[in-house]
Amino acid sequence: MNFRYIPVASKLHDKRSLSTLLAGHEKALAGIGGTRLDGAVADRAGVAFYFVQTGGVENDVVRRSRSRAQQGKAGPLLLIAHPAHNSLPAALEILAQARQEGGTGRIYLLKGIEDASTLAAIAQTATCLEANGKLGEDRLGMIGPSSDWLVASSQRPDVVFNRFGIRTIPLEIDELRRLAARDPAPDAGPDFEAWERAASREGATRAAFARAVGVYRALKELVRIHRLSAVTVRCFDLVAHDGTTGCFALSRLADEGIAAGCEGDVPSVVMLRWLRQLTDRQGWMANPTDVDVRTGMLRLAHCTVPLGLVRKHGLTTHFESGIGIGIDGSFSPGPATVLRLGGANLERWWGAEGTLVADRHEPQACRTQVELRIPPAAAAELLEAPLGNHLVLVSGHVKGLFREAFELVAATR
Repeated sequence: MNFRYIPVASKLHDKRSLSTLLAGHEKALAGIGGTRLDGAVADRAGVAFYFVQTGGVENDVVRRSRSRAQQGKAGPLLLIAHPAHNSLPAALEILAQARQEGGTGRIYLLKGIEDASTLAAIAQTATCLEANGKLGEDRLGMIGPSSDWLVASSQRPDVVFNRFGIRTIPLEIDELRRLAARDPAPDAGPDFEAWERAASREGATRAAFARAVGVYRALKELVRIHRLSAVTVRCFDLVAHDGTTGCFALSRLADEGIAAGCEGDVPSVVMLRWLRQLTDRQGWMANPTDVDVRTGMLRLAHCTVPLGLVRKHGLTTHFESGIGIGIDGSFSPGPATVLRLGGANLERWWGAEGTLVADRHEPQACRTQVELRIPPAAAAELLEAPLGNHLVLVSGHVKGLFREAFELVAATR
């Protein structure tokens, strides 16, 4: 994580004494990835923070902020202040004016090199800005339209672009089929390691696994041809028309850093990619199958899971169809966060932090199954104001990080 900041100070203040006073602050900012820029480059892209070193700079910062807005570089006004030289009063005045003009922003009161909480807050904002910026470099392959049942999860490409800057590349499922037909059932290669390492193979055959490998290799070729960083696939067409599944292919791509979603679900694959940019972790897209609003129990299930997320895996058939390859993964217990994007313009989200407590192996649900404990209020909200079918699970507690990233997207687009 790296960020830039611009120091602003009044000419009335002695530069030498000011530099001595703030040397520790600047060292602390450098320690979390901050790079100092002088005023000559204040309007370049990517500049996010102003270090308000003294009072008397209010007009200067407001002028610069307006200039950036006129150049199409509007964003939240992020002000680092300190408890001397009228820094905080100046920051308060600047942000008040920005809000009067319809802008947004925040103040970070940095009290010194030992102020770990404020430094952590600055670092988190910088992480969010960097991750959000990277979304504008992403290309999402929409391989076939969203599945017919995803009536709330098939937002248009222009919605995704206007909200996040992600470019959607519509592709025909037949293009995937044509590539798979060149070698539909390979019989060897490193991809078969997952077959060899499987803890169980209930109902799965090597022939079915070979066909699943063929789908993976074809999908990987699509990723290469179209320079994709994320894909979502109308995968039930493969089940209905080709007698195979995309579960292994999506699992394998996710382990290789490509956000990979099922059923043409747009919000879920955007969330998967966003979490990768924010946390450098992959997530798991799954169906909620049961929830208890009294205890906060939540169960999730799906027939695919990145193998890098689980401590062991078995191979079996796809749940609904009983054919092809599904993955039965076993998670380790620990802290986890579940998240969901939604709304017609992807302007809403739901999230809960909790604890992953157990794997499950119920016969009437998709193959990888987990049980979490989340706050009962969050479980109730899931039923009262749902945003759609699938949720995304990621390890660790990252709800606050995601909340800030979401707020910053709204402020910068």
